[in-house]
Amino acid sequence: MIKYSHEIRDPIHVFVRLSEDERKVVNSPYFQRLRNIHQLALTYLVYPGASHKRFEHSLGVMELASRVFDIVTHQNNLSEQTKKDLNEFVDLNDLTAWRKVLRMASLLHDVGHLPFSHAAEKDLFPEGWDHERMTREIIQSDEMKPIWDNLKTKIWPEDIVKLAVGKQKAKPPVFNSWELILSKIITGNVFGVDRIDYLLRDSYHTGVAYGRFDHYRLIDTLRILPDPISSEPKLGIEVGGLHTAEALLLARYFMYTQVYFHPVRRIYDRHLMDFLKDWLDKSQFSTMVSEHLKITDNEVSAALLVAAENDKELGHSHADYIINRKHFKLLYESNTKDSALNSETGESVYKALSDKFGKNNYRHDRYRQQDSLPNFPVLLRNGDVVSSLDKSEVLNSIPVVSVDYVFCKREKFEQSKKWLEHNRDQFL
Repeated sequence: MIKYSHEIRDPIHVFVRLSEDERKVVNSPYFQRLRNIHQLALTYLVYPGASHKRFEHSLGVMELASRVFDIVTHQNNLSEQTKKDLNEFVDLNDLTAWRKVLRMASLLHDVGHLPFSHAAEKDLFPEGWDHERMTREIIQSDEMKPIWDNLKTKIWPEDIVKLAVGKQKAKPPVFNSWELILSKIITGNVFGVDRIDYLLRDSYHTGVAYGRFDHYRLIDTLRILPDPISSEPKLGIEVGGLHTAEALLLARYFMYTQVYFHPVRRIYDRHLMDFLKDWLDKSQFSTMVSEHLKITDNEVSAALLVAAENDKELGHSHADYIINRKHFKLLYESNTKDSALNSETGESVYKALSDKFGKNNYRHDRYRQQDSLPNFPVLLRNGDVVSSLDKSEVLNSIPVVSVDYVFCKREKFEQSKKWLEHNRDQFL
């Protein structure tokens, strides 16, 4: 007897339920590959519990996406004006197919990731490629076509791609208002369930409390609301859930500053990047779907072990830094006092040290958050809709995530530290 609903236990969402069609996708080699892609790259070398994978994260994103969908499309939660605005694009009385598209897109949104997720992506794809484009190629590949052709409810891979990867630089699709809302449910900068799941899941597995917030209340108060300026329907929130939205964005800030940009985590990412540039053919991953399937964290980890043990192997020194925990040490971190004198202190320190002692002894890591202020519609108790930035002082005050690190080879650390103490005023 065929079972039409399948349950998977999950430490964050308790149960994730799959239809028979969704199970076919989960059983495909491209999704099963995610069992061997770490969610947080080499973070487990700093936070030992952070060994979770993209596989369970993707299941969690699908679960949350359908919860949000059910809330925001419930007839009692749609104003007459919203129904009128959206009826041009979708039949709000029959959303079965679109719900399925959303769940499939959520499930597959990460299948294009390279080994060790984001740590291995920068500079390791050919120009014009990233994991979003790879995801699109997989969803629309000949290998996935038999699955789409045999679904009980017909949905189109082009619609799945739209929602899974959102707007891209390469071949950007045209979104109508309805599709844009569904895309934002997955990938949105504020209420995207991709973000909600990774904050909760990463917090749980790293053993920190920074990423926790009341996501139940947040989801229950999400609504499709008119933008206060353009009147276009957008994903917003009832005023009673505004504090949970603030908590979500603060959680993101603290997780970035305390976990994602932990200096040891960042330097391990850099050593991994340097190793892969030496180890890979032409210093890049293949964009062929068949080749993408063949390489996971397992193959890279095996190569790291071999290279670390043999100084004649490509990437030996970088593998040695990782496997034998000889990573470069944090020598300099930008601070308010130095930044007042020079906005690019890290670059100045890195260049001065490189000129003095040699570039190979140092690594510079600079990141500054590019997101704009979180502006979304808020439904007041009197029925008015206002901008979140007009209603919340907290959202206007969340700091920008920014790091500026200079790392040094251990053998040169003390010498570099002393030289920097005596000479920093000359170039800052």
